[in-house]
Amino acid sequence: MYCLSKSEGVKKGINVAKKILIVDDERDTLSVLGNGLTAEGYSIIKADNGGDALDLAKSERPDLIILDILMPGMDGGEVARMLKEVPETKHIPIIFLTGMFPKREEEEEGRVVAGNIMFDKPYDILKLITAIEKASARENGLLVE
Repeated sequence: MYCLSKSEGVKKGINVAKKILIVDDERDTLSVLGNGLTAEGYSIIKADNGGDALDLAKSERPDLIILDILMPGMDGGEVARMLKEVPETKHIPIIFLTGMFPKREEEEEGRVVAGNIMFDKPYDILKLITAIEKASARENGLLVE
């Protein structure tokens, strides 16, 4: 499997995951992850709850969403389900970021569950960026398997 990296995509005039919506109820996660992705050249939008995430996804149309699963009120699974029911947002790839897996499963980081990529907290930023690039390439028809 091969996908264009962000730098390869830029060289070819392709925006790969330009705008990312990060959704997490932990402000530290929003800040650290947002700063890391901004340093890699991504444009970041942040939401700390499911309702705001839905509104921002509809208005901002991000290229990808990084979504926490365990949040008060509306959890990440419900947010994802609602996003997939709306024509404007159903195509947006989602990567779930969660602290709900036991430590023994860390080596499986980036696994796919029900068609969604799952990452454990704490995460490896380089592996997460690779998953972002793959998800974006797949959505843009650039992934070669």
